Amino acid sequence: MGAEVDRIEDPSDPAGLIELLGDWTSGPGPRYRSLAAAVARAIGTGDLRPGERLPAERRLADALAVSRATVVAAYDALRVSGLVESRRGSGTRVVRAGGPTLAPADGRLRGNRAGSIVQRLLDRPDDVISLGRAAEPGGPDLGAALAELVREDLPGLLGDAGYHPAGLPVLRAAVAAHHTAFGLPTTPDQVLVTSGATQAIGLAAQLFVGRGSTVLVESPGWAGCLDVFRAAGARLAGVGIDDDGIRIDGLAAALAEHRPALLYVMPTYQNPTGVLMSQGRRHRVAELAAAHGVTVLEDSAHEAALAPGRTPAPIAAAPAAGGAGGTGAAVLTVGSLAKAVWGGLRIGWLRAPRPVVERAARLKALADLGSPLLDQALAARLLPRLPGLAPARAELQRQHLTTMGDLLSRELPGWRWRQPDGGSVLWIELPGGADARVFTQVALRHGAEVVPGAALDVTGAHDHYLRLPCSFPPRTAAELVGRLAGAWAEFSSSGGGEGGHPRRGA
Repeated sequence: MGAEVDRIEDPSDPAGLIELLGDWTSGPGPRYRSLAAAVARAIGTGDLRPGERLPAERRLADALAVSRATVVAAYDALRVSGLVESRRGSGTRVVRAGGPTLAPADGRLRGNRAGSIVQRLLDRPDDVISLGRAAEPGGPDLGAALAELVREDLPGLLGDAGYHPAGLPVLRAAVAAHHTAFGLPTTPDQVLVTSGATQAIGLAAQLFVGRGSTVLVESPGWAGCLDVFRAAGARLAGVGIDDDGIRIDGLAAALAEHRPALLYVMPTYQNPTGVLMSQGRRHRVAELAAAHGVTVLEDSAHEAALAPGRTPAPIAAAPAAGGAGGTGAAVLTVGSLAKAVWGGLRIGWLRAPRPVVERAARLKALADLGSPLLDQALAARLLPRLPGLAPARAELQRQHLTTMGDLLSRELPGWRWRQPDGGSVLWIELPGGADARVFTQVALRHGAEVVPGAALDVTGAHDHYLRLPCSFPPRTAAELVGRLAGAWAEFSSSGGGEGGHPRRGA
């Protein structure tokens, strides 16, 4: 079993257009006007370009879970405004440019199923409960460490020039000690401090991924990381996972077939499934990568929130990876404090062989000359304390998972999920093979932003799944599940919306 290659969607496909529309239902007035305004915005930003064809009216109505009359009226309004024209036999096409064409990294991520997730972080609608991120608020330990920093370290920090492209030395040492405690002997010069895990992944993509090259990823995987590789011009090929991690048979076949530039995996509490890759599976991944000469990028974003010994050693510690010496398969390890401390503390890192760290540091310097000094100093204080804080954080995650599971079992008994090994996300299978992309449109009208499986799987194998974070306080969780239950009732009673169909392939 090999890898399935990333699906390419375009605006003539309803799924491709929907990714450009964002939360189009939140506009005032009749629904057709909101839809027409959203399409006009996409034309205005250059996401929809002259000559591109819009989806057929009925297909778009089915995907949006609205009546065909709504789409017909929206297209009529766009024709009156001169933005589109319709011809028998060729459909409806954009005829007027709305403004300068932007590169894919600007504005919405064009033609990209995860672009709407990124856009939601920018739009932040007040009345929508977002399922696009799974993050706890900052705890009292963060405030205490910040007070200590101001009291004890601030004068010395203000006397520093403030430029450390590879990272504040005391933080690089703390990260090295952290990895050593987790079974991966590390020295400070093997650590590059970054502004969050996403920047670390982006730097790795710049170093190893060329336009048109292939990156192997887990299917499903986290959409934000997949976007980083797409922005670098890569083709994505997905390899399935099981209860032990990425499937070795699929990985072996994909390595032989695609000769990829990079293999990206999340071995600890994989997002979105919550699977913990076993030690034996980690060793096999390193062995296969070494045999094929492929660099491995392991995303260990959850590891900092755990106590040493809770999980197997990183892939980079496997014998085939050369451990600290880096003489086997090239393995880069990404870490972050987002899950362990707070998403607002934008501190991550890349642990890699020294030559890779030196090259990545030069790229980072071109971008920002180094991450914020005060944030790094705060992270250096917090990192050694995290093992002591891990039990309380794990208990909080367990409580949130239990609360969400109980609510779903009561309000949505037909939904199914595998209990995750860890993390704070449920990977929900909708009953009857229902298309989660269509349900997403109904859920938005009920005030819940759902991330459908189509945004997380490059192969299309999980279009009837959705990702549900559980990092909400009980009252918010209850409100969220109530909104989802209302949306599911509407979705089911109307056969998938107004004139739509809930099943894939309908």
